[in-house]
Amino acid sequence: MSTTWSVILKRLAVVFAGLALILGILMIFSYDIIKIDWLSFMEVQPSYKPMDNPLPVPERSIPIEGPVSIPNMGAPSNPVEADETSIARGAELFAINCVPCHGADAKGTGAVAPFLQERKPADLTSPVIRSLSDGAIFLTISNGKLPYMVPLNENLTVRERWDVVNYLRTLQSK
Repeated sequence: MSTTWSVILKRLAVVFAGLALILGILMIFSYDIIKIDWLSFMEVQPSYKPMDNPLPVPERSIPIEGPVSIPNMGAPSNPVEADETSIARGAELFAINCVPCHGADAKGTGAVAPFLQERKPADLTSPVIRSLSDGAIFLTISNGKLPYMVPLNENLTVRERWDVVNYLRTLQSK
């Protein structure tokens, strides 16, 4: 049973033609010429924006940051001494997080302030802000004043927020 070269070549041509057809079909699907929408569970599940309707804090739980940030407990007292280290760290953090809106002098004249239409940033050296306790300023930094000021509790640790409060008190005394 011998096969001639012509029969072998014909069979190889049929095999290669079949492989080329399969490869061509795969290429059509891989280059999205024919688009198949595969079911993706990411598309059919509910999705939320960050902090969109956050869940309430469970009862009798203490946040990772400690009891200083428990909601509805009133303004805490400042546990951080206003020494040179705290004020220097607060100045650096103020420059990063607060200067764009409130300005370097904390008078609400930052680079972003002219573009804010609804409400201008607060003058942090005004008598109204000076009359607030350190804890009230801390809570404002932590929770923000939505929609005007974003909360910084995820950007700054508890210690860093107290450092910003200490630095702000030095700006107010000038």
